[in-house]
Amino acid sequence: MAENSLDLGPLDPEQVQDDDGIESADAEVERLRMELEQTGDRLLRAQAELDNYRKRARRELEDSLRYAAMPLLRDLMPVIDNLRRALAAAEKSSEQGGLIDGVKMVAQALESVLARHDCKRIDALGKPFDPAFHEAISQQPSADYPPQTVMYVAQDGYTLGDRVVRPAQVIVSTAP
Repeated sequence: MAENSLDLGPLDPEQVQDDDGIESADAEVERLRMELEQTGDRLLRAQAELDNYRKRARRELEDSLRYAAMPLLRDLMPVIDNLRRALAAAEKSSEQGGLIDGVKMVAQALESVLARHDCKRIDALGKPFDPAFHEAISQQPSADYPPQTVMYVAQDGYTLGDRVVRPAQVIVSTAP
C-alpha cells in the first residue's frame, strides 16, 4: 500500500501563526481601522472648514461691494447739507426766482440718485430716540412730544442698506 502524504515543504516560521500572532494581527487591524476613522473625521472637518471659509469670503465680498460707496457718500453729506442751507436761506429772502427752483431741482436729483443706490435719509422727526440712528445733541422739555422722542432734526442722517452712513443729529424731548 502506498502512503498518501502531502509534502508541504519546509515550514516558514513567519507563516505559522500562533495565538499571539493572531492577536497582534487583530490589534493591527483595529489600529488601522481607528486611523481610517480618524482620517475620515479629519477629512470631513477640513471639508466643512473649507465650505465655511467659502461662505464667509463670499459674504465679505458681497458686503464690500454693497458698501463700497460708503466713503463717497460720507463725503457727499456736507454737500447735501449746504444745498439745504442754501435753499432755506433763499426761501427766507424776499426774492423768488428761477435760481431757487434750479437749486431745488439739483437737490431733488441728488436725493433721487442716492435713493437709487440704496442711500436713504433717516426719518427721525417725531420718532422715538434710537442711538443706532440718532445722535442726541441736546435735550429739551416738551409738552408736545412724549419723553425720549425726536422733536427737532438739526442735521439729517443717512443709511446705506442696513448701515448708518451718518446718524441724524437730533434734539430729544424730556418730560416738562
